[in-house]
Amino acid sequence: MYNTNPRLRRAKKTRAKIAELQVTRLSVHRTNTNIYAQIISAGANKVLASASSLEADIKKTLKNGGNIEAAAQIGKRIAEKAKKIGITNVAFDRSGYRYHGRVKALADAARENGLSF
Repeated sequence: MYNTNPRLRRAKKTRAKIAELQVTRLSVHRTNTNIYAQIISAGANKVLASASSLEADIKKTLKNGGNIEAAAQIGKRIAEKAKKIGITNVAFDRSGYRYHGRVKALADAARENGLSF
């Protein structure tokens, strides 16, 4: 009936607002060991690009996929993939996570590499 997980409740509100605005979104998911980012289209809800700390070439360069350094690399990679398919404007969907630490590092790296949100 009601969602008792505060993170999921916050995520639901954010996603509702982004859906109302009809914009492409950059969605972030994090676990203790890894971080993931996806660019999702506005209308069709299809994944246009994705990056994660589990990708083979990224995994080779990282000691730990769940730290700020990994998040910054994923932010850079998702921005590069977005530019390659012609996307520069997105809405940042932090999935209910607080905007600090790894989520902030990913967002800052994506901004530095050409995404605007």
